[in-house]
Amino acid sequence: MIKKCLFPVAGYGTRFLPATKSMPKEMLPVVNKPLVQYGVEEAIEAGLTEIGLVTGRGKRAIADHFDVSYELEHQINGTSKEQFLSSIREVMSKATFSMTRQQEMRGLGDAILNGRRLIGDEPFGVVLSDDLCMSEEQGVLAQMVQLYKQFRCSIVAIQEVPEDQISKFGVIAGEKLKDGIFQVTDMIEKPPAEEAPSNLAIIGRYILTPDIFEIIENTEPGKNGEVQLTDALLTQAKSGCVLAYKFKGTRFDCGSVDGFVEATNHVYNNYYLKGKA
Repeated sequence: MIKKCLFPVAGYGTRFLPATKSMPKEMLPVVNKPLVQYGVEEAIEAGLTEIGLVTGRGKRAIADHFDVSYELEHQINGTSKEQFLSSIREVMSKATFSMTRQQEMRGLGDAILNGRRLIGDEPFGVVLSDDLCMSEEQGVLAQMVQLYKQFRCSIVAIQEVPEDQISKFGVIAGEKLKDGIFQVTDMIEKPPAEEAPSNLAIIGRYILTPDIFEIIENTEPGKNGEVQLTDALLTQAKSGCVLAYKFKGTRFDCGSVDGFVEATNHVYNNYYLKGKA
């Protein structure tokens, strides 16, 4: 039903300068794998094997990561080091990759719209690699795909956040349908805590229906002069249905140094040392 997943990976990663001056932030390694690979693995687990990358200038390393490196592989062929390529080889064997460029950074909504040529007229997933989501059981995107099969509408992943963090997120208000599932009635991008309709914050996992593209086209720039996906989703919610899903798992904000270090420690202690990474 859903085969495609879009990865907006054109951002500059300014919070990690100078490291990201010449290196895409999505290629920052959490222990032994870059952030973007964790996201692609999550998509594959959910059955989304057609991966679309919305890239920008200086992002060539992402495309190279999901391609064969003949010189490297020739050098380590038959040695003990070859085992370290097993995870990326598995990803490459299960997924196909296509890409397009976002010429100008005009917000997440604009990045999604740029991916239209890769998606076509189909429902699709979206993964923001900055948000590393870990689950002992089913991945977040796989949970959302199961929900989509039931409701057939756009879905955003949410989590409760402390009051002092609210202004960093898009925030929803909604009517509770059942435990952890809300029908969205309002959605605001990065509001001050005192103006937020709840403490339920949107994180970087979405399932979107294809009519979102036309809605984005007709969405005026909002917060920070950018085309906000949040604004387009609110329009969609008012004319149809958008669900918010409180996912099962742990999310790390790898767009911040503190969150990145926390994620690295978590993956090292709970996966790498146990031979799961």
